Amino acid sequence: MKSLINNILIIVLSCFISLSFANTNSNKNILLVYGGWDGHQPKEFKDLILPWLQEQEFDVTVSNSLDIYADSSKMQNFDLIIQTWTMGELTKEQEEGLLNAVKNGCGLAGYHGGLGDSFRSNTNYLFMVGGQFAAHPGGQIDFTVNIENHNDPITKGISDFKVHSEQYYMLVDPGVEVLASTTFSGEHADWVKGVKMPVVWKKKFGNGKVFYSSVGHSMKDFEVYEVFEILKRGILWAIREN
Repeated sequence: MKSLINNILIIVLSCFISLSFANTNSNKNILLVYGGWDGHQPKEFKDLILPWLQEQEFDVTVSNSLDIYADSSKMQNFDLIIQTWTMGELTKEQEEGLLNAVKNGCGLAGYHGGLGDSFRSNTNYLFMVGGQFAAHPGGQIDFTVNIENHNDPITKGISDFKVHSEQYYMLVDPGVEVLASTTFSGEHADWVKGVKMPVVWKKKFGNGKVFYSSVGHSMKDFEVYEVFEILKRGILWAIREN
């Protein structure tokens, strides 16, 4: 009974938080870019998130090509970029187009390898995101995500939760604002036992806001309420304000 009441309270609070984020969504233009390594199911994520974005009344442009990043006339019109593109490489023109858009106020949001293991050789891109995947000891395992900031609207009302996914060990910019973390047990790599690693963070890049969550190896991860809820709130937070 107590668990049911807690779940109801979380859902009610989430509705209020979503309303507080909402600000004439119909005037906001979202770019959803998907592709790269198929193992992270980019098309399936596109199919998962697109209906929700449309429910929020966003104007969504979907692209399965990185060439759109190099189109400055299009990029200047977006209020948020949601990217799920694992590995690959950006051309100079694509990288400059993406970075300039975010510097000029466009938001950037993503999860797992789709944002945190993209374009490994593009160091300016890594500087923007604030972190890069290094390893996932043990592959897909059970681990706990601990909420670090209970007052931020992205994580407010959400308690620590367990997932079965890849526990990302990341190289992280010390300037990011950490909202949730995980601690490595050392079972699969004893030399990292006790290491606390950021899982969810936000940061600024120029005038743009960047949101990242490392959870999301497969679409089953998003069946965990907290995983999908945090991502949706992060997306809403990252959108250009004006």
